[in-house]
Amino acid sequence: QIPALLEDAGNGLGVLDREMLAAAYEQLKQLDQQIARFEQLISQQARQDPALKALLAVPGFGPIVASAFRGHVGDGRAFRRGRDVAASLGVVPAQHSTGGKARLLGISKRGDRYLRAKLIHGARSVVRQAGKKEDALSRWVRRVEASRGRNKAVVALANKLARIGWAVLRHDAAYDPSRAVTA
Repeated sequence: QIPALLEDAGNGLGVLDREMLAAAYEQLKQLDQQIARFEQLISQQARQDPALKALLAVPGFGPIVASAFRGHVGDGRAFRRGRDVAASLGVVPAQHSTGGKARLLGISKRGDRYLRAKLIHGARSVVRQAGKKEDALSRWVRRVEASRGRNKAVVALANKLARIGWAVLRHDAAYDPSRAVTA
């Protein structure tokens, strides 16, 4: 709507306001072009890198999530198990224990905020589509959603996706949907 505002002489904008708005609009268009170019480069890299290709097969992982995840996890050898990766991203329950009694709270939200947000958005997309699919992961998501609610199902799936992503990188293996859910 900015071009229409700039063209409308009767909207009360002064000359200086129009110039500043036009300059800001040009900057915004340039930023949009740069973002589109970087997204294109990330997508090209994801198609060429075998590890990123393997991550792209995991539900909820797109080129941006896969490259950020690979940047965080590397080849997976820095983490002993998938649970450690999930904890480093903050998609595990925070614990408050006293007197031998453990209390699980909401997610810890510690670690890489950007990657956690991207994983949760990817998980949200998978949860939204789970009702239309009959694979093991979708059935698991529906069970968790029915018992715990949508938001907890999204975070639980983000946790599971972090673990799956680690396993794909660590073991240099392709995503196997039949092994995605063990319980």
